Amino acid sequence: MAIRRILKYGEQQLRQPSKEVFKVSKKIQDLVHDMLETMYSANGVGLAAPQIGENLRIFVIDVSSDKEPLNPLVFINPKIIKKSGSICSQEGCLSFPEVYSDVKRAEYVMVKATDIKGRSFVMEGKEGSLLARAIQHEFDHLDGVLFIDRCTDVEKTEQELAKNNLPKIQPEKLIKE
Repeated sequence: MAIRRILKYGEQQLRQPSKEVFKVSKKIQDLVHDMLETMYSANGVGLAAPQIGENLRIFVIDVSSDKEPLNPLVFINPKIIKKSGSICSQEGCLSFPEVYSDVKRAEYVMVKATDIKGRSFVMEGKEGSLLARAIQHEFDHLDGVLFIDRCTDVEKTEQELAKNNLPKIQPEKLIKE
Protein backbone atom coordinates (compact mmCIF):
# COMPACT_ATOMS: atom_id res chain seq x y z
CA MET A 1 0.00 0.00 0.00
CA ALA A 2 1.09 3.52 -0.71
CA ILE A 3 -0.04 7.07 -0.16
CA ARG A 4 -0.60 8.66 -3.55
CA ARG A 5 -0.43 12.31 -4.60
CA ILE A 6 -3.87 13.91 -4.75
CA LEU A 7 -4.41 15.98 -7.88
CA LYS A 8 -5.35 19.62 -7.33
CA TYR A 9 -8.04 21.64 -9.05
CA GLY A 10 -6.65 22.87 -12.35
CA GLU A 11 -5.07 19.54 -13.29
CA GLN A 12 -6.88 18.34 -16.42
CA GLN A 13 -7.20 14.70 -15.33
CA LEU A 14 -9.86 15.76 -12.81
CA ARG A 15 -12.12 16.72 -15.73
CA GLN A 16 -11.81 13.43 -17.65
CA PRO A 17 -14.65 10.86 -17.57
CA SER A 18 -13.50 7.56 -16.06
CA LYS A 19 -13.47 4.11 -17.61
CA GLU A 20 -15.38 1.12 -16.31
CA VAL A 21 -13.51 -1.61 -14.41
CA PHE A 22 -13.95 -4.99 -16.12
CA LYS A 23 -12.38 -7.22 -13.47
CA VAL A 24 -11.69 -6.72 -9.78
CA SER A 25 -8.10 -7.95 -10.12
CA LYS A 26 -5.25 -7.86 -7.62
CA LYS A 27 -4.11 -4.64 -9.33
CA ILE A 28 -7.55 -3.04 -8.71
CA GLN A 29 -7.58 -4.27 -5.11
CA ASP A 30 -4.11 -2.76 -4.56
CA LEU A 31 -5.35 0.52 -6.06
CA VAL A 32 -8.32 0.51 -3.66
CA HIS A 33 -5.97 -0.05 -0.70
CA ASP A 34 -3.80 2.87 -1.89
CA MET A 35 -6.92 5.03 -2.21
CA LEU A 36 -8.03 4.22 1.33
CA GLU A 37 -4.56 4.87 2.75
CA THR A 38 -4.37 8.16 0.82
CA MET A 39 -7.86 9.23 1.97
CA TYR A 40 -7.14 8.45 5.63
CA SER A 41 -3.75 10.19 5.55
CA ALA A 42 -5.45 13.34 4.18
CA ASN A 43 -8.28 13.14 6.76
CA GLY A 44 -10.82 12.78 3.95
CA VAL A 45 -14.33 11.34 3.92
CA GLY A 46 -14.06 10.12 0.33
CA LEU A 47 -11.68 9.79 -2.59
CA ALA A 48 -12.27 8.94 -6.24
CA ALA A 49 -9.69 7.21 -8.42
CA PRO A 50 -9.40 10.22 -10.78
CA GLN A 51 -8.17 12.29 -7.83
CA ILE A 52 -5.00 10.21 -7.73
CA GLY A 53 -4.62 10.14 -11.51
CA GLU A 54 -6.33 6.79 -12.13
CA ASN A 55 -9.02 7.10 -14.78
CA LEU A 56 -11.24 4.32 -13.38
CA ARG A 57 -14.81 4.24 -12.03
CA ILE A 58 -13.86 3.61 -8.40
CA PHE A 59 -14.34 5.60 -5.22
CA VAL A 60 -13.96 4.97 -1.50
CA ILE A 61 -15.82 6.54 1.42
CA ASP A 62 -15.63 6.36 5.21
CA VAL A 63 -18.15 8.48 7.11
CA SER A 64 -17.37 7.01 10.55
CA SER A 65 -16.79 9.58 13.29
CA ASP A 66 -13.72 9.83 15.52
CA LYS A 67 -15.45 7.75 18.19
CA GLU A 68 -16.34 4.90 15.80
CA PRO A 69 -14.13 2.22 14.24
CA LEU A 70 -13.11 2.80 10.62
CA ASN A 71 -15.76 1.67 8.15
CA PRO A 72 -14.30 1.85 4.64
CA LEU A 73 -16.79 1.51 1.80
CA VAL A 74 -15.62 0.63 -1.72
CA PHE A 75 -17.65 1.45 -4.84
CA ILE A 76 -16.49 -0.02 -8.15
CA ASN A 77 -18.52 0.86 -11.28
CA PRO A 78 -21.21 2.63 -9.22
CA LYS A 79 -24.53 3.59 -10.74
CA ILE A 80 -26.97 5.92 -9.03
CA ILE A 81 -30.30 4.17 -9.51
CA LYS A 82 -32.56 6.48 -7.53
CA LYS A 83 -32.43 9.91 -5.94
CA SER A 84 -34.97 12.29 -4.52
CA GLY A 85 -35.40 15.40 -2.44
CA SER A 86 -33.03 18.32 -2.25
CA ILE A 87 -30.75 19.73 0.40
CA CYS A 88 -28.06 22.40 0.40
CA SER A 89 -24.98 22.04 2.56
CA GLN A 90 -21.32 23.00 2.66
CA GLU A 91 -18.82 20.72 0.94
CA GLY A 92 -15.08 20.53 0.57
CA CYS A 93 -12.82 18.28 -1.47
CA LEU A 94 -9.31 16.90 -1.08
CA SER A 95 -8.49 18.31 -4.54
CA PHE A 96 -9.44 21.80 -3.27
CA PRO A 97 -7.49 22.29 -0.01
CA GLU A 98 -9.19 24.78 2.33
CA VAL A 99 -12.04 25.56 -0.13
CA TYR A 100 -15.65 25.09 0.93
CA SER A 101 -18.84 25.92 -0.91
CA ASP A 102 -22.58 25.42 -0.49
CA VAL A 103 -23.76 22.70 -2.85
CA LYS A 104 -27.25 21.44 -3.63
CA ARG A 105 -27.58 17.64 -3.67
CA ALA A 106 -30.33 15.04 -3.54
CA GLU A 107 -31.44 14.29 -0.01
CA TYR A 108 -31.82 10.57 -0.76
CA VAL A 109 -29.68 8.46 -3.06
CA MET A 110 -29.58 4.75 -3.91
CA VAL A 111 -26.45 3.37 -5.55
CA LYS A 112 -25.59 -0.01 -7.02
CA ALA A 113 -21.92 -0.96 -7.19
CA THR A 114 -19.36 -3.74 -6.89
CA ASP A 115 -17.20 -4.19 -3.78
CA ILE A 116 -13.49 -5.02 -3.50
CA LYS A 117 -14.29 -8.75 -3.71
CA GLY A 118 -16.27 -8.34 -6.94
CA ARG A 119 -19.69 -8.71 -5.30
CA SER A 120 -22.59 -6.51 -6.33
CA PHE A 121 -24.44 -4.51 -3.66
CA VAL A 122 -27.02 -1.75 -3.28
CA MET A 123 -26.69 1.03 -0.67
CA GLU A 124 -28.86 3.94 0.38
CA GLY A 125 -27.89 7.34 1.68
CA LYS A 126 -30.87 8.86 3.47
CA GLU A 127 -32.09 12.12 4.99
CA GLY A 128 -29.33 14.31 3.61
CA SER A 129 -26.73 12.29 5.52
CA LEU A 130 -23.00 12.67 5.01
CA LEU A 131 -23.11 9.27 3.27
CA ALA A 132 -25.74 10.50 0.76
CA ARG A 133 -23.69 13.62 0.03
CA ALA A 134 -20.36 11.74 -0.20
CA ILE A 135 -21.76 9.17 -2.64
CA GLN A 136 -22.96 11.95 -4.96
CA HIS A 137 -19.76 13.98 -4.57
CA GLU A 138 -17.46 11.05 -5.37
CA PHE A 139 -19.75 9.77 -8.15
CA ASP A 140 -19.47 13.19 -9.83
CA HIS A 141 -15.66 12.85 -9.89
CA LEU A 142 -16.04 9.76 -12.08
CA ASP A 143 -17.70 11.92 -14.74
CA GLY A 144 -15.23 14.80 -14.44
CA VAL A 145 -17.73 16.91 -12.47
CA LEU A 146 -16.40 18.86 -9.48
CA PHE A 147 -18.31 20.12 -6.45
CA ILE A 148 -17.78 23.74 -7.48
CA ASP A 149 -19.76 22.96 -10.66
CA ARG A 150 -22.81 22.58 -8.40
CA CYS A 151 -22.14 25.56 -6.10
CA THR A 152 -25.13 27.72 -5.15
CA ASP A 153 -23.13 30.95 -4.77
CA VAL A 154 -20.65 31.43 -7.62
CA GLU A 155 -19.27 34.74 -6.32
CA LYS A 156 -18.53 33.37 -2.85
CA THR A 157 -16.95 30.22 -4.35
CA GLU A 158 -14.78 32.37 -6.66
CA GLN A 159 -13.53 34.26 -3.59
CA GLU A 160 -12.66 30.96 -1.86
CA LEU A 161 -10.76 29.76 -4.93
CA ALA A 162 -8.86 33.07 -5.31
CA LYS A 163 -7.96 33.09 -1.60
CA ASN A 164 -6.36 29.67 -2.07
CA ASN A 165 -4.62 30.49 -5.38
CA LEU A 166 -6.76 28.06 -7.36
CA PRO A 167 -8.13 28.64 -10.90
CA LYS A 168 -11.49 30.33 -11.41
CA ILE A 169 -14.75 28.47 -11.94
CA GLN A 170 -15.30 27.42 -15.53
CA PRO A 171 -18.74 28.95 -16.27
CA GLU A 172 -19.47 26.37 -18.98
CA LYS A 173 -19.13 23.58 -16.39
CA LEU A 174 -21.72 25.01 -13.96
CA ILE A 175 -24.69 22.70 -13.36
CA LYS A 176 -28.05 24.22 -12.45
CA GLU A 177 -30.67 21.74 -11.31
